[in-house]
Amino acid sequence: MLQRHGWRQATVAARFSWLLPCLGVIWPLGCAKEHRISLAQFLAQQQSAPAPAEPGTPESAAAAAANLERYIGPYRVGTGDVLLVTLTRADQTGLFPPVQVRVDRNGEIDLPIVGAVKVRDMELEDIDDRIRAAYVPAVLTEGVVHVTLVTPEPTNVLVVGAVTAPGLVQLRHTERNLLYALVGAGGVSSMASGQATVRRIRKPDAAEAYRLTDPLELRTALAAEPLENGDIVYVHAAQPNTVFVGGLVLRSAPQVYPPGTNVTVLQALAAAGGLRTDVTPTQGTLIRRLSDGQDVHVKLNLNRLAMGRDPNISLQAGDILWVPETLGTTIQDFINRNLYLRAGASVNYNVRGIEFLNRQDQQGGGGSGSGNLQDAFDPFGFLNQNSLLQGISSRP
Repeated sequence: MLQRHGWRQATVAARFSWLLPCLGVIWPLGCAKEHRISLAQFLAQQQSAPAPAEPGTPESAAAAAANLERYIGPYRVGTGDVLLVTLTRADQTGLFPPVQVRVDRNGEIDLPIVGAVKVRDMELEDIDDRIRAAYVPAVLTEGVVHVTLVTPEPTNVLVVGAVTAPGLVQLRHTERNLLYALVGAGGVSSMASGQATVRRIRKPDAAEAYRLTDPLELRTALAAEPLENGDIVYVHAAQPNTVFVGGLVLRSAPQVYPPGTNVTVLQALAAAGGLRTDVTPTQGTLIRRLSDGQDVHVKLNLNRLAMGRDPNISLQAGDILWVPETLGTTIQDFINRNLYLRAGASVNYNVRGIEFLNRQDQQGGGGSGSGNLQDAFDPFGFLNQNSLLQGISSRP
């Protein structure tokens, strides 16, 4: 009797010996130390992060305002500009024919009889008055002066990067700034990130970076020193808006969206085909690279997200959304692959259900009829469908 009892114990031990290696896999999953922060902690960190510092203006507020007025106001004559000067008397006869004059490096033009007249940085209307004052009443009792800009002296700057028409852009005297340079290149393209860098030929080691979407930084760019021949304007292209989704989803793959597209956690999971249906994952991990180069791991409760109890946060370019295996999903996956529960009380281990029904040597004679228990116990092909379901885990 004792020998029979001992044999039964040995048989039971042998039957359940397959559980030992499984426990070696499952045990670390249940005992691993949590390294992720909660979603609430992550949102609190995002709110407390310091705002980016505003760039300082290179000049005083008064000087910046003066420069802005100079750039966005009426055209002011500069060195190298060619002007057409017409002087007419009251009897409609001219003292001399219309004459073209160039503004010299001293900012002056040379006119008949009166000689040099200072005109640099003046508007055309003010130049009319100054030339008239030089002729009336010293030369004429009265007269009308009209000045026209014939050929502005161009400044050639190179505009490259995410613009519509990259290349050399010619700027007039009062257009030598970042805004006019971009307009001259056809404007920024749809791939632009909104960031631009100016490199000056006289200061090759210095770079001026601006965010074009920020009015304060655009004002700073307009108030900076005028561009010169050979200066380079580079418009940065936007980084591809790519998020990486993997783990217990149906399609693990990078997801690429147009720049500026807002993608949430649930949208990314839906684009990945949803979660695997042969197991029930309840957790997700958001991995985000911070500005200091460190990665933060955020624990997500997928059930609470789906029910709207937790905020469905937006992802950023480069984020990794991972649905990890847990103790529960590991056990579910193992049962799906290795256990088949027959109606009644018997349990057969290490044999798939469809395989058991088709093995004559395990059916104890099988019975009469077709000789295949699959037709008797699984007429609707449920186990075949379940077998296909298990194949999801092997898809790429």
